[in-house]
Amino acid sequence: MSNANNMSLKLKVWRQNDEKSKGKMVDYSLDDVSPDSSFLEMIDQLNEKLIDKGDEPIAFDHDCREGICGMCSMMINGQAHGPEAETTTCQLHMRKFKDGDTIAIEPFRAKAFPVHKDLMVDRSSFDAIIQAGGYVNVNTGNAQDANAILIPKVDADLAMDAAACIGCGACVASCKNASAMLFVSAKVSQLALLPQGKIEREQRVLDMVDKMDSLGFGNCTNEAECEASCPKAISISNIARLNREFLSAAVKSRS
Repeated sequence: MSNANNMSLKLKVWRQNDEKSKGKMVDYSLDDVSPDSSFLEMIDQLNEKLIDKGDEPIAFDHDCREGICGMCSMMINGQAHGPEAETTTCQLHMRKFKDGDTIAIEPFRAKAFPVHKDLMVDRSSFDAIIQAGGYVNVNTGNAQDANAILIPKVDADLAMDAAACIGCGACVASCKNASAMLFVSAKVSQLALLPQGKIEREQRVLDMVDKMDSLGFGNCTNEAECEASCPKAISISNIARLNREFLSAAVKSRS
């Protein structure tokens, strides 16, 4: 049953068949949208309408719908994940919009994130960066008691903050250079700050930065759009740490 508080929306959605096809914005109208529904539930509602009409539904990434997996990446009115700070698309609620609003919905756009279909992009480049150095080599025999590994609380807190990165790619999509520095710096910081990560510390940062560059990501110009759009509030102070780690490792490798 329709609720008097429900909204009618005008949607402009990017439709593209595959990576090689030319895409375009397509206009849709959607009525009876509950302000309590999530943004993805609103897309579900639109897809149900399209299917009922015999049209092809809009392809988009989603998994946990709990703000954890980072799959639900969309540009909403030009903002990665939409207008709510520190919120993923799946956790964005329609109460942030008003009845009669026009909402533009696009995929993340970057050379290293080619469009699979509609709102789905290929972010396997992030996987390649992790494979290049985002791991540790440790003895997996008898596990050492966690309390016996002395880690200063400041370092532990900073490592946990960096580990909050979900690899959604909002930092890349928001950067005019499509830089992946915030993502890479979070992964480097997470491991460099902990004892378990110090074995590969120097080679890790060299390998991950080299892989990042080879995949076509741009350079960081310190405009902090990445930090502003990050749903997990990853700090750009991690980029400073990445630069220090990289310079130190580069000097040692040459000597």
